[in-house]
Amino acid sequence: MFKHILVPVDGSHTSMLAVSKAAGLAKAFGSAVTAVYVIDPYPFTGVGADFAYGQAQYLSAATSEANAALDAVKQAMQEAGVEVTAIVGEGHAVHEGVVRALESTGADLIVMGSHGRRGLEKLMLGSVAQRVLSAVHVPVMVVRE
Repeated sequence: MFKHILVPVDGSHTSMLAVSKAAGLAKAFGSAVTAVYVIDPYPFTGVGADFAYGQAQYLSAATSEANAALDAVKQAMQEAGVEVTAIVGEGHAVHEGVVRALESTGADLIVMGSHGRRGLEKLMLGSVAQRVLSAVHVPVMVVRE
């Protein structure tokens, strides 16, 4: 039914629940799986003279965090007997990076975790899952705790 599953991750427990769900679906349907961790490559645009130094430190830390999260995904998928491709995506907003990854992989399903934020927290931090839902034309399975 689904040929390619995209799993956006952020290293959280909730995203790992989505990884587990995606692994089960991939086994059931024989789907390819791509995991993506999105970083903002230019979070300090226009900050000043210290921009280059701060940028290098940020990118190093963000890439390290992304690789750690993707390593956990690879381990979980391997334990489930599922092959996975892991990529680090870029976007000024996470949902933009997810949409780019969807377009580049040709995935036909997104399985992603949602932290379930409500009220002021949702207003301040937003909902990546909600933004992805409004931006794509493929099914999105939202996994919550």
